[in-house]
Formats: sequence, C-alpha cells, structure tokens
Amino acid sequence: MWNEFAKTKFEPKYYDKIGEYLFYPNFTEELNKLVGKEVTIQGFYVPFAPEDGNYIIISKYPMSQCFFCGGAGPESIAEVTFIKGMPKFEVDDLITVKGKLKLNAEDIEHVNFILTDAVLVSK
Repeated sequence: MWNEFAKTKFEPKYYDKIGEYLFYPNFTEELNKLVGKEVTIQGFYVPFAPEDGNYIIISKYPMSQCFFCGGAGPESIAEVTFIKGMPKFEVDDLITVKGKLKLNAEDIEHVNFILTDAVLVSK
C-alpha cells in the first residue's frame, strides 16, 4: 500500500482554523477505487497518536526517519483504528494490519490514509 500512497500528489493549502499551510492531498483514481475495501499494510509503530485515543499511527519508516521526526512525507504514515481493543506496541515494532481504507483530505486532526475496523495480522 505504501507504493499506492506514494502516488498521491500534495499541494500547500491554507487552513484558516490553524492559520497556516498544510499539505493537501490529491488522491489517485486507483487509490479512490480502494476506499472501503480491505487492505493490508506493514509498518513501524510510532507513538504519535493520543494515548487516550482509539487509534495508532504506523509509518513506512522507523521513527528516526518517519514523517514526524525524520522528514518523510505525509504519504509515509497511516492511522489505524482497531475493531476490537487496542494492542500494545513498542516504538518501531514492525506490524502488519488489515482494515478498510479511508482517505482523508479535510480533517486536519487525522492523517490522510486511515484503516478502519482493523485487525492485527502479525507483530
């Protein structure tokens, strides 16, 4: 899935709510066709979701190289919401998850690529 995410083009867009520019995604047609379908993705756990939240963030890269710390792009992270309970992870655990793909272009409180109803495939 990371290769599909990487095809997304981003352009700066000003958000009045926060008074700054953020990257706005232009998702590909191929990616839009996957919305609502079950997809599998492998990535590194990075501890950037709220501790009291019901989701985690995974990254194509380990934490030292990820979007938040290492300068990778927004196409290199995904939000994962588990269908049942939240497994415990350590920083940089390499995990595989499966869930329904959701694309997010508007809600700046969440990332652009989201897996809902996810299950842990392997850790």
